[in-house]
Order: sequence, then structure tokens, then C-alpha cells
Amino acid sequence: MQKSLILIAWYALTATDLLAAPVTVRSPNEQVATSFVVENGSLCYQVSRDGKPVIASSKVEIFAGAEMAMIEHSIRKHDSNWKPVYGQFSTIRDHHRELTISLIADGIPVKLLCRAFDSGIGFRFVLPKESADKSMRYSSEYKVLDGAAHYAGPVGATVELSAKTKRVAVPLVTECRDGLHLAFLESDLYSAVGFECMRIQFHATKKSLRASSSAVSIGEGQLTPWRVILIGETAGELTVNTVALNLAAPCKLEDTSWIEPGKGLWDWRIHGYHNGEFVYDIDTRSYLHLIDFCAEQGLEYFTVDDHWFKTAENGKMVVAPEVDIAKVMDYAKEKGVMIMLYYDRKKGDFGDQTLFSHYADLGATGMKYGFMGNRAGFTRDAIDAAAENKLLINFHDGPVPMAGVERTMPNLVSREYCHGQQDSRRAFTPETFLKMAMVSALTGPLDMSNGNFGINSINAGERKKGPKKKNSYISTVVSEVARNLVIYTGLVTLPDAPEEYLKKADLFEFLKAMPATWDDSLVLNSKIGTYITVARRSSDTWFIGSVNDQSERTLDVRLDFLEPEVAYEATLYQDARDSHGVKNPEAYEVKTITIKQGDTVPATMAVGGGHAMIIRPVNQSGW
Repeated sequence: MQKSLILIAWYALTATDLLAAPVTVRSPNEQVATSFVVENGSLCYQVSRDGKPVIASSKVEIFAGAEMAMIEHSIRKHDSNWKPVYGQFSTIRDHHRELTISLIADGIPVKLLCRAFDSGIGFRFVLPKESADKSMRYSSEYKVLDGAAHYAGPVGATVELSAKTKRVAVPLVTECRDGLHLAFLESDLYSAVGFECMRIQFHATKKSLRASSSAVSIGEGQLTPWRVILIGETAGELTVNTVALNLAAPCKLEDTSWIEPGKGLWDWRIHGYHNGEFVYDIDTRSYLHLIDFCAEQGLEYFTVDDHWFKTAENGKMVVAPEVDIAKVMDYAKEKGVMIMLYYDRKKGDFGDQTLFSHYADLGATGMKYGFMGNRAGFTRDAIDAAAENKLLINFHDGPVPMAGVERTMPNLVSREYCHGQQDSRRAFTPETFLKMAMVSALTGPLDMSNGNFGINSINAGERKKGPKKKNSYISTVVSEVARNLVIYTGLVTLPDAPEEYLKKADLFEFLKAMPATWDDSLVLNSKIGTYITVARRSSDTWFIGSVNDQSERTLDVRLDFLEPEVAYEATLYQDARDSHGVKNPEAYEVKTITIKQGDTVPATMAVGGGHAMIIRPVNQSGW
């Protein structure tokens, strides 16, 4: 110990001479550069792209006010591929250069890692045994240059950075005046034991943002989360950025065969709807009918939401008298339908040690966990406990934006870090959907429950849990279809009544054919809050979805990504000429055309509308 302290003291005295100049790491394509330097005892960094500064000199610290000194550094190259259990890609390339800087912070040796990718950077601290029990304040400044517009949080709200702005939600997306887009978030919070989600504050006097989080060090190997900066030409490009996933820890589960992405129905939004035979409610009859529909239509899941039990406390649940949960679970098993079963923590504490085993014993495939709060420690434990019982988990009602965790613990299949359909009607508009699709979706898979087909019924107030204000739900049925393609999730949750889907069986075919995991994903058009076009491939079939705001619009969908010398058949699902998100939301048309690589298909969309395509090869003989 004495020898170690002498060595640290010597390093501290000589560090200024050793590394007075900035240390720079460049991305594999040399376009993104991040430099670190110690200035007046503070560690600072800056980021540039193509030689142009993006983030001005900004401060990073691990201990509040600690005097920092650089000791040595090294850079290594890394290039590998890995396969996620589910997601937007079947294979992800992890290609970066990693800078390791050895530092002294108030006499404690720490390491800073910075990984530079072609589309962003990430940096984190690694703590030694000498740091045990020391309070950490992990803080990173972002002095954004040329920021013109800012969007943040679970609804992608527009943020005005001014003296009145105190706190900014995560993630934050900045659109620069030259069109470049930046996103600020963190990754691998799951591995950073003791840390909660970072909080971003705006300091008007310094004209800078600062993200911070605190924890007490556990000593050797303690990790902070990665602070992540994504860089893209467009907002849509950020949504298929893999930097946060590459920074997350590799999968911890030896066996992932029980984790099955899929699609399913959800009962919550159809209570009160009369299907001609009975009224849907929280009861056994409704659940069995919905399970039948899932089995008949090839939907893998059914989500039983709140109020199936009355109370939960001390290892006991009082099930609602209208629900025979054992019969429901047995029937689902007989029909081959997997059940996601809701747990509402507000109804009492069942006991976290036995909660997940109880759900597994009931026969649930997974849990939809509500009201557990934005608590990272609690979330880590819940994900682990679910995995131990081979349960999927879908966090709702204000969850943690824990980016990258689906790589490490892929039993986390979705979460409501957004506003679901018909929730918070003041916020949920076509524009808000488009903001969430390009802002909150950066944190990972979202459960937004898109796919309402009975929009007239919803607006007429024929559901117990529809909009409080009638005729306030703005969308078209084609937009509803496209939204399910745009939003990536391991569990696609359809919110409408079976009868509404059967009324539009040809349109429903898109959702039936669409998988929940993909081989490749592209964003062809995008503008935050205005429009987006996403293309996703499964095997040799492409699915394309476009979503519009409340202006009529035609987007050119260029098919340059198709294989050359192959003829394709495209089934188009599109707004009709008289479609309108308010006046005529359920009008649509379906047609088939033949296309090839390089063609452009016009996606003509109504107010609040959308456009969708399924593209399949019909021969390999060429044109």
C-alpha cells in the first residue's frame, strides 16, 4: 500500500509534463474525433466531425471538484460482429477505437474509457479498489455548438434552453443549424451498480448542459454508465444507430431459447365495447374470447392488464371474482397463446422475492410491471428476478430509460418510456408520435400499443378507457398500421377489439405478416414531429411504413436497397383519396404493383395519415 501511494504521488507530480497535450481518439473512418486534456486540474473533452467542432471543450468528473491529472494512455482497435436475441438487426457490427486514459483524481487512480464509432462516442470511468466507499458524482458537460432545436424525454417534447430551463429529460436530441443531429443519453446503466438514471440540467450562464448521477463506489471494477453522444445526418438515422447497444454489456443469459419476440392482443382499451354478442370487460369470458382470436390469427401473446386481482400483499393475491385466472391460463396454454400478466405495485407489495416465481407458477410467459418507478436499482433486480424464473418483462407507468439493456438482459422485451395510444390525450397527436419515434425510441424497445382500427368507435366514446374528449383521436387506420412498423419492440401489442380487425381483414394482413424482430432496418425519410419512413427486412421480404403529421403530404420512397435484377411484388396499404385523420379516419385502399430496384413509390398521406408496403420477390430472372 505504501509503495502504491508513493507511485501515485510521483505520477501526480510528473503528469503535467507527461501528457500536457490533448489525447485524441478517432473513429474507424477518421471522421469523428474526441480529444481529452487536463486544464487547471479539470478533465475536459471536445468532439468534432469532419474537422468541424460539434461539442466545445466540456468538463468531465468522477469525484466532485477533484483535482485531475493524466498519467498515460493507450488506443486499441476493435472490430467484431454479434447477434442480438431480437431487434432491428440480426447481426450488429461493433467497430470502434478505444482510448484508455489512466488518471489520478484527488490521489485515487481511475481509468477513463472512450470508444469512438463512426456514428458517435461513449465514455465511462472504471474505479479501483482504492475508491471503495467513496462518494462519486459522475458529471459530464455538453457545450453544444450550433444547436437550433432540442427535443427531450419520453414524449420528445420541444425544449427551449433558456435561463428558465432547470432540467431536461433523457434522452435529448439536438438538431443543429447545419442539419446535423446529436443525441445525448447513456448506456449500460444496468452494469453500473448503485447509479440511477442521469439527470440533465441546463446552465444558462455557461450555456451548457450537464448530465450527472451519484453513487457510492463498491471498489475494484466499479463502472459508471457510458455517457453517449450519437451523431447522424438526420433524426431518423439516430433511431437505427447501434452505438448504445454496442456499449452495453454482452448478453448475460446462457440460454435465451425461451425468449420469443412476437405480437399479441391487449384487453385494456376495449372494455365497454359491444361486439354484438357481449360487452368486453375484466372477466373470464372476455379473456377466453380474446385468446381464441389470438390463436385463430396467429398472434403469439395476450396481455391481461390491471384489475384481474384486487390486492397483493405478503405473498397472497386476492383475484377479482369475475376472473377465473387458473381457467384463463389453462385455456391459453391449450390454445398455444402466451400470457403477459400485469402486476400493479400500487395494489400492495406481494413480496419481490416470491413475486416472479408466483407468476411463473401461474403459467405466465411474462410480466407487465406497472408503477415500479424510475428506479434503476429496483429495475435491475426485477429484470434479474424475471430472468431467473424465465419470464419476459415489460415495464410500464414511468419506467427507467435504460438504453442497451435488451442486449445484456434480452428478457426485457419492451417498456412504456413514451405515451401509449389514448394515454395523455393532450400529448398524443400525430406530431407527438413522430417525436417519440425519433426521440424516446433511442432508449430501446417501446410499448406504445399502436394499431387501433375502430377509430370512429373510439372517438364516439364506445370504450370505457377511450379519450375523455370525444372526437379527439387523430389518426387514420393506415397510419395505425405503419406506426407498428416504425416503432421497434420485442412485443407488438395491439389494442383494439378483434371485431374491428376482422372488419378490415385485408388491412390486418399487414400486421399478421409483420414479424417482431428484423434482419435489417433503414430510415428512408425523417423530420422530427413531421414525417418518417422506415423500411425493415425479414429474410427477403421488406416491410415499409410511413407516418405523417396533420398536413397532407407525399413522400418519395426510393427502393435503391432492393436486390438488382429481381422482380418484386409490392402490396400497398394507403390512405384513400377522401381519408382524413379527423373527418374520415377509416377510409383506405389496398392494391398490388410490380417494382424493381431503383423505383420510387409515392407515399401519399392524408392529414394524420400513413402509408405501408410489403415487398416480396417474385422471381430471380431479372428484367
